[in-house]
Amino acid sequence: MKRTYIALSFVLASTGLWAQNKDTEAADKLYNRFEYVEAAKAYESLAQNKKADPYVYRQLAESYYNIFNSKEAAKWYAKAVETEQDAETYYKYAQMLKAEGRYEESNQQMQKFAAMAPQDQRAIVFKQDPNYLPKLKSQAKLYDQEAIAINSDQSDFGAQLSNDNILYFTSARNLAKKKYGWNEEPFLDLYQAVYNADGTFAEPTPIAELNTRFHDGPAAVSADGNTIYFSSESFKDNKFEKDKENNLKLGQIYLYRATKDNGKWTNIKALPFNNKNYSTGNPSLSADGKTLYFASNMPGSLGGSDIWSVSIQSDGSYGTPVNLGPKVNTEGTENFPYITEDNKLFFSSDSRKGFGGLDVFMFDLTKGEEAINVGSPVNSAKDDFAFSFNASKNIGFFSSNRDGNDNIYKATPVCGVEIVTTVTDAVTGAILTDAKVSILDDRKNVIQTKTTGANGQVSYDVDCNKAYTIQATKDGYESNTFAAAASKGGKTAIAAALQPIETIVSEQEVTLNEIYFEFDKSNITREGAFELDKLVEAMKKFPEMVIMVKSHTDSRGSDAYNLRLSDRRARATVQYVLSKGVAKNRISGKGFGETEPKVSCGDNCTEEQHAQNRRSEFLIVKK
Repeated sequence: MKRTYIALSFVLASTGLWAQNKDTEAADKLYNRFEYVEAAKAYESLAQNKKADPYVYRQLAESYYNIFNSKEAAKWYAKAVETEQDAETYYKYAQMLKAEGRYEESNQQMQKFAAMAPQDQRAIVFKQDPNYLPKLKSQAKLYDQEAIAINSDQSDFGAQLSNDNILYFTSARNLAKKKYGWNEEPFLDLYQAVYNADGTFAEPTPIAELNTRFHDGPAAVSADGNTIYFSSESFKDNKFEKDKENNLKLGQIYLYRATKDNGKWTNIKALPFNNKNYSTGNPSLSADGKTLYFASNMPGSLGGSDIWSVSIQSDGSYGTPVNLGPKVNTEGTENFPYITEDNKLFFSSDSRKGFGGLDVFMFDLTKGEEAINVGSPVNSAKDDFAFSFNASKNIGFFSSNRDGNDNIYKATPVCGVEIVTTVTDAVTGAILTDAKVSILDDRKNVIQTKTTGANGQVSYDVDCNKAYTIQATKDGYESNTFAAAASKGGKTAIAAALQPIETIVSEQEVTLNEIYFEFDKSNITREGAFELDKLVEAMKKFPEMVIMVKSHTDSRGSDAYNLRLSDRRARATVQYVLSKGVAKNRISGKGFGETEPKVSCGDNCTEEQHAQNRRSEFLIVKK
């Protein structure tokens, strides 16, 4: 049913490469009246009677697409694309395949879409990272989820919990209302339910003073609970366009405002930027009541529907609506905005890197960085949307049709930690931009690498109660590692002060942390490579420098074996440095076996002492 609020007035009747004809006349009329359930039946009847052509196949697919029956839509898109289609058809086919979990097939259709529409932002993003899904599936879980007990057998969605413990949501559960031809469910109403102290809900009741015979909801309530903004239809104001050919009155989604008086909503007024030529709906109000966020396809939109904001003046008037731009909006569909107290904007999109259908994303308006997918289990292969969050109660809600019907789910935050690393010059204290900062798990595996911006910072969201390591590198500086201790939540600040590379260079040698080798092996380890990169930086800083590598073993094994082993280690060390672009005549190496131990412990060495004796030294032959 949320597709009503995504596409009710946003969808135009399809025109294809193949013409309508007398056989399709009845089905086309149903389709053009937005009665997609009955239209699909009529087109399928043509297919069964062997009267189908590519036009019928695509109309069948589009009918199922508009009610998000991804299985049937994918089936009929497959038939439609046996004959060449327009770019958008391949895009929709890809989305339906993804919603069915058929990711490789989806990528194939996205490749066709990208080839036909290479300048489309959705194509550009796809080509940059077509195999993003494994990374998305492996990201840290942000929320636990469970369906709430007050869902009905009809569509329920758009839940927002107010500060006075009232859950406002939209539902088609009123079976006494007329059914809507789009999906054969009753028209939507606004409902409320008390949120009890034990986390349960009282029986939902309709908000009679706001509900009409048309679609009503979703809604957003002010922090004090006395003002509500909600979606309804323009028919309420007798605003519509007539489609005489199909005997239709085409309305739009409008936004309305009401205030509470003696426990009842009164003084209902349409917002001044409503327009019979476009829709405005799905509101969210900032905590201070000064900014309203909403979805619209008004002029200036980048795609089918975009997220917009408008300022609310102290006298109750409104500013000019502002499109939130390409960091939020795409050429596809963005809808269901929700703004938190700390300026994090949640919204749903079908055109960003997601699991399928609509996915929930979060954009931090304060930081202005790229919007992030909130991940599983909030997002699934189906439509996931209308995320809201009450910070004081630390609980969120979202909607999904993952079980076949639009239902409301509770989202409980998983304990998380934000590690914020600031990279500076250890001598001057200056902020270092363009430094690479990696975060490693407890097994020293690199999880992700980011580059510092103008503020010298990067941040990582990680799991609670786990220790991590931060690696920071910057051209001209000594790379270093910094421990991020396990935390129970909140923010962890890491001060990554890097020494200029000259500090590790003396007259006789380049001093690195020990490059330990595993017992009986000569390969360069990840930790060894991190240290050798410092040597490479020093040799870049001093282009005339020539290095002699001395490699040593512990005392286990015969003298001859250890000499051969140390020589292999010396050669491996030299080869690593050469692989980084250092000229061959600037570095050489030799193995010394066990002849020059760092710790003289004979045959009674501990494991730690053996490890210290397995090492390399870097002598400066020429500076």
